[in-house]
Amino acid sequence: MAKYLLLYAGGTMPETEEETAQVMKAWDSWLSGLGGAVADAGNPFTSDSKTIASDGSVTDTKATASGYSVIEANSLDEATKLAGSCPVLLGGAQIMVFETFNVM
Repeated sequence: MAKYLLLYAGGTMPETEEETAQVMKAWDSWLSGLGGAVADAGNPFTSDSKTIASDGSVTDTKATASGYSVIEANSLDEATKLAGSCPVLLGGAQIMVFETFNVM
């Protein structure tokens, strides 16, 4: 079984306490439904970030990624199917699914 990075991009944050509660309930339900497939539930990102170029120079940037999770699945197709019900999609975000592999 491989690990897959779900990289979230875009979307909106809830604006009221009621919306926040609904979103958190949706996340709890989704994560519970994934059960043991959840390797790291993840977290959202702030939009402030730094970019380091190959020459070592650093610039301030606005991140296009908005958060991540890591799940385990038997294939990229299975991981994509599991990601397809992620609540981040309800806020207008997109999900990129990447298979990871161990090198160290």
